[in-house]
Amino acid sequence: MALISPAVAVAQNRGPIDTLPRGQYVCELPGNAGGRVGVVQPDDSFAIENASRYSSKKGAGTYLRRGDRLTFTSGARSGETYAIISDGFLRRMEGNQPGRLRCVREGSEQG
Repeated sequence: MALISPAVAVAQNRGPIDTLPRGQYVCELPGNAGGRVGVVQPDDSFAIENASRYSSKKGAGTYLRRGDRLTFTSGARSGETYAIISDGFLRRMEGNQPGRLRCVREGSEQG
């Protein structure tokens, strides 16, 4: 019997394989009512390249998009998972829920 990693097992049940729009994804944590709307987290930001590849300050690797989930599958960020909220808008998963860290593709409009 073959063993499947937890990240792959979860990804297999999330819908069709696809890719993300290419570009720079700027990640931030929510700000507060008296200050900035978001606090950029440069070490968490990344770029989506071609052929399911990403690059970041932490290193480069590959990713898998399956339905509404993005999982970094190799490189320094291997195992990180994001919920795809809408085109160009992601939230890093914390357990089984979308967490506070949000990533937005530069140049995309969110409503």
